[in-house]
Parts: sequence; structure tokens; C-alpha cells
Amino acid sequence: MPQKAIVLDEQAIRRALTRIAHEIIEKNKGIEGCILIGIKTRGIYLANRLAKRIEEIEGAKITVGELDITLYRDDLTKKTPNEEPLIKGSSIPIDIKDQKVILIDDVLYTGRTVRAALDALIDLGRPSSIQLAVLVDRGHRELPIRADFVGKNIPTSSLEKIVVELKEVDESDQVSIYENNH
Repeated sequence: MPQKAIVLDEQAIRRALTRIAHEIIEKNKGIEGCILIGIKTRGIYLANRLAKRIEEIEGAKITVGELDITLYRDDLTKKTPNEEPLIKGSSIPIDIKDQKVILIDDVLYTGRTVRAALDALIDLGRPSSIQLAVLVDRGHRELPIRADFVGKNIPTSSLEKIVVELKEVDESDQVSIYENNH
């Protein structure tokens, strides 16, 4: 799968997350009653980075949780040898009831990941609101879902693939477009 272009480098990712952090604070009139919940895997790293920036801006910590949506997906691909879904586990340190949940993911595409995350969240409690922040919105929605906070809109064809690399797992920070040749 050949790389076509790097659309966000390390500096652009940093700027996008700083802007999203400011937008989250502005929309919620501060961070009181807010919790960032990252969708595994890369969403949790983005949530931690956003939490750090929000703390730098507001001078107060924001709670961060992580959500495993594996059991809520209708198109599971990773399975254990006995064909069971591979569960990574969720970790949300506070009750989300009556909290403003800001769900964080790397790429918004068809909307299926977000739909699964909404189902998983509602099973944990009833937040006062759920907002969505994504690093990249690439279009091609199959469900009526849109992000409240977007780092970058990158219109793509269905033959292209967006690859987000983060230092925490990939040793570099960049977002690339690849040509999907099948």
C-alpha cells in the first residue's frame, strides 16, 4: 500500500490538539463536570494529550478514561484463536452519570466506531451530554454522526486509507494517506 502524502506532521497534530482543547473549554464554559474518554487504541493517547493541554490552559486536571468498544462492534475483525472477540478492557475512573463526556478518537469515517462507543457509554451510565472530538474526519459516513471538534477534515476516496501514527505506539507523530489497491 503506497503512501500518497503526509497530511499532518508532528507540529500540525500538536496545533490541532491545542485548538481542540481550547474549543472543548469554550463549548463547555470550562471543564467542570467534564470527562475525556478515549476510544482504544489511539483515542486514549489523544485523550491524554488533550488532558495535558487542557490542564496547561485551565490550571486544573480533567479526568480521562478509556473505552474498549470491541463487544459493541458489529464487524469484529480481531479474534482470539477460539473465534471470540479480543477484549482489551475499559477503564473509566468516575461515574459518568450526569457528566459531560467528550469521546475522543483518531479518525471518523463510517461512524460505526462512534455508534459502538455510544452503546458502550450508555451501558455505563447516563451522561448529561456526549460530545465527539476526532483528529481526522475523512467523510464517507454510513450513520448520521458528526464530530463536535475536528482536528482536520481530509476528504478521501473510498480507495484511500488514512493512517494515524502516534509516538506512544508508532514512534512518530503523523497522519498519512495511503492508496488502497484492492
